[in-house]
Order: sequence, then structure tokens, then C-alpha cells
Amino acid sequence: MHGRTAVVTGGTRGVGAGIARAFAAAGAEVVVCARRPPEVPLPGMEFVALDVCDPTAVRDFFDALPRVDVLVNNAGGAPYRLLADAAPERHARVVALNLLAPLTVSLAAYPHLRRAGGAVVMIGSVSGGRPSPGTAAYGAAKAGVESLARSMAVEWAPRVRVNTLVVGMVRTELSHLHYGGEDGVAAVSRTVPLGRLAEPSDVGEAAVFLASDAAAYITGASLLVHGGGERPAFLDAATVNRRA
Repeated sequence: MHGRTAVVTGGTRGVGAGIARAFAAAGAEVVVCARRPPEVPLPGMEFVALDVCDPTAVRDFFDALPRVDVLVNNAGGAPYRLLADAAPERHARVVALNLLAPLTVSLAAYPHLRRAGGAVVMIGSVSGGRPSPGTAAYGAAKAGVESLARSMAVEWAPRVRVNTLVVGMVRTELSHLHYGGEDGVAAVSRTVPLGRLAEPSDVGEAAVFLASDAAAYITGASLLVHGGGERPAFLDAATVNRRA
């Protein structure tokens, strides 16, 4: 990554910060953008305040950059909210952040990426491939991100590669809000074949791989970063072949 510039959206904490650190460690010049600055400074990286849902601000941001070799569309997320418990407008905002914003950002970055022969890494989610009660709009948006990436990969080839990381459960500074503290994290970890949640660095290393020359013939692909997935519920419910 030496001599390359990587832009990471939503890169100030959690998975995004792990991705930004991985690119910096690989030698890239890293530009992190988010609505708010990081609580802890990210060494060796430039921060720019940006709302990725504002198309004009996004265009101005990329117009001001001298070059972009790698774009990581990481900004996203959603609160837990059952469909019938919120107005349609709230769900629409989740879709806008997780699907429309990556499209807006990618289009604004495209002239840079085409000149550089660059790469886009979309951050998807296992929620896009299974039911996601409580985060249905988020799951639908992440399914759309994978589809968008595959189409972009075909339209923008051969100059720009586009791939998706399909991310499972990750241990971040906010994990306790999702899993209920250390006991909850430990219990959830036991449902993962590899026996633990991902660390942000696991996602970061995978992102660097997809953006690197080592993945020069990979485009339109979805790489699963989920520790083996989720144990099927029927295995624990079945009454045959149970271990004593």
C-alpha cells in the first residue's frame, strides 16, 4: 500500500478504525471521514468531517483530494428497531445511510479511482443474507450493497475493482450494548465455529487484502469474514445424536 491513498468512511471507531489502522500499517496514506472526530486521535491518519448522506459535501470532499487509490465504504449501522415500532421515515434513513451513501460516495470517488486503477471495498454484513428481526432495514440495505458492488464491478472493469466484505459479529467498544457485557460476549462467541467474535483488525486485514495487488484478479466477489458463520439452531433443538 506504500504510495497509495485510502479513504475510509466511518473510520473513527470500531470496525472502521480497525480498517484505517490496517491500511496505515500497510503503508497507505489514510484519510478517515465521519460526522464527528475520533475520541482518541488516530496516529498517522488525516481526519475530515463529512456527512456521507450529503451528496454535495461528498462531491466537494473528493474534489479536494489529490488522489484516491482505495475507497472503503464502511460508514453505516442501525439501532435495534422492530419494523412496526418506528415510522417509515426512520427505516428510510437507515437505508439511505447503508445503501444510498455508499453509492453516492463511490460515484464521487470514481474519477480518482479510474485514474489510479484503484479498488473499492464495500463493508457488507451477514444480516444481508439472513432474516434480521429488529434491524430489517439494515439487513435489506446490506443485501443491496452486495448487489450494487457486483454491478459496479462489471461496469467499472477493468480499471476499478469492487468487492464486498461480508462481516459477522465483531467485538468493538460498543459490544456490551449488543451482547450484554463480558458474559454475553462469551456466550455469543460460543455460537461461532472459531470460538470468538471478530476483532476490528480481522476486518481490516481482509480489506487490505482485497485492495492489494494480491487480489488483482478478484472483483465482484463477496468475502465472508464471520468465523465460520452461525451454528444452525436445529442442531441444538434436535433430539437425536445428542452428546451426553
